Amino acid sequence: MQNNQQMKREAPNILITGTPGVGKSTLCQQLSEVTGLRWLEISKIAKDNNCLEEYDEVYQCPVLDEDKLLDGLEKVMCQGGNIVDYHGCEFFPERWFDVIFVLRTDNTTLYDRLVSRGYSGKKLEDNIDCEIFQTILEEAKASYKENIVHELNSRTPEELQANINRICLWLQEWFHDNQNI
Repeated sequence: MQNNQQMKREAPNILITGTPGVGKSTLCQQLSEVTGLRWLEISKIAKDNNCLEEYDEVYQCPVLDEDKLLDGLEKVMCQGGNIVDYHGCEFFPERWFDVIFVLRTDNTTLYDRLVSRGYSGKKLEDNIDCEIFQTILEEAKASYKENIVHELNSRTPEELQANINRICLWLQEWFHDNQNI
């Protein structure tokens, strides 16, 4: 019996990441509907499976138990066919993903989106800084093979549709390249 790392998946795993507020969930929901791939909302999965630790008063959110989350996701990730939606990326195993898309947006758009979610103070400032300094993009490039990391602009409905189209084209190529494996 082969171990999970040697088994070929029938469908790829995609990571959609970026600063909170760049449009990950909107993209993932629509992409899942179009492709039939499973949308894994990491924040929801962590909450539903008790993968949250103490509460961070500064950022007004619970802290993720990464090890517990990863252990719980191993089987489904090895099966393939997943779109993973999360604002962090460096702790996920490299072997899980065939491609990573980092969504980016301008600071004015991001600011408005975060304020409408109720972000304020240090949490708002740090997320804006994260986008300014391309923190998530740099983490993705440092954590995965650079040729599988792609940056996508995510400001307008037109860019959303273009991103869906681009990812669908990538999927077609993946299935074409992996049909005889």
